[in-house]
Amino acid sequence: MKVIFLQDVKGQGKKGEVKEVSEGYARNFLFPKGLVKQASDGNIKTMQNQKASENKKKEQEKIDAEKLAEKLGEMTVVIKTKAGEGGRLFGAITTKQIGEALAEQHGIKIDKRKIELADPIRALGFTQVGVKLHPEVKGTLKVQAAEE
Repeated sequence: MKVIFLQDVKGQGKKGEVKEVSEGYARNFLFPKGLVKQASDGNIKTMQNQKASENKKKEQEKIDAEKLAEKLGEMTVVIKTKAGEGGRLFGAITTKQIGEALAEQHGIKIDKRKIELADPIRALGFTQVGVKLHPEVKGTLKVQAAEE
């Protein structure tokens, strides 16, 4: 019996695949759990339309991320903090502070987990910080640590 997998089933198939499985397995296990549906012409066509719209949506997200990366490359986020002698900061500037300052100064909200900072910023001056906007798109943001 040909079925379309609605979810990943270990050892059988992945979501969206059309495969041949035994009739008993499909009727007694897969159908009652809602893991598959029968592979009729209408169901196959519906699945193809869903995949096409999903691909279009992913492509649009990538284009939006590229535009945002370009915009971030031109921006500088200024974070005022207390500093001691020699430009050393009291404490450090973290990804959370960078995310909050970006939202406050430029109105762009980016999750702190998407900001790639190897070590917290501990000195005054400019620092280039990576921002992961999409699995295939990364941008850079200039962060300036300024003394209060």
